[in-house]
Amino acid sequence: MEEYLNVILPAIRQWSEDLREEEFYLGKGWLEIRDQDDFHESVLHFFNEEGEYLQSVDGNVHKGIWRYMPQVNKLMIEQMAGGNIIKSELFDLAYMDEKFFILKKHGDQVRKGNSKYWVMGQERAVAGLEWRDIMELLFNKYRDNSSFYKTALILVVIIAMIAVIFSTL
Repeated sequence: MEEYLNVILPAIRQWSEDLREEEFYLGKGWLEIRDQDDFHESVLHFFNEEGEYLQSVDGNVHKGIWRYMPQVNKLMIEQMAGGNIIKSELFDLAYMDEKFFILKKHGDQVRKGNSKYWVMGQERAVAGLEWRDIMELLFNKYRDNSSFYKTALILVVIIAMIAVIFSTL
């Protein structure tokens, strides 16, 4: 999946929202997407008002805190157990729209053997789909938008040709 994302994300980045636009990710159920054969859990992530972060793994909920850091445009997520922070991670935004929320863990994750992307999709949009089908949905963002621009360019050329023809008459 990481190889797919390395190709798709640069092509669609221009249509991404920004982390400061919290309405795109607050209060929604984000289903975690992985390409691992042994990953069968349903993992939902919720980013709620006032920095509340909830992670549901097959219905078992774990609490945490999320924090947007506007000075550096990063997101920090802390997971808690028994009132203590057990994990704290820093992420950059890779891509976000109404269906996808993809974060990139800060630092050199490849060298450490970790996946660099944390891929989540709106639960209602991706539930029941295989990861390759989800990558196809993500790529459709590029395909749909690039065909729009091609069509617009063709229309502009046709209008220009018509204007030239009528101006010579």
